[in-house]
Amino acid sequence: MAVSVRLDPLMEKEVELSAKRQGITKSQFIIAALERALGRKDPYKLLLEVKGETALLPQATQWQETY
Repeated sequence: MAVSVRLDPLMEKEVELSAKRQGITKSQFIIAALERALGRKDPYKLLLEVKGETALLPQATQWQETY
């Protein structure tokens, strides 16, 4: 779905420069900003977070020794 948004010239330039620095299009930059604002997470980053958290859990052998 296409959406039109009016930005003041300064903000438009900031978006353009930030997107250029990141090597992405303005549309990709704006979509990423909206996803962050809505609390959405990149599925790959979420997977890495979950893997990192589960690495902190005791392993099966540790559970058996404790319980």
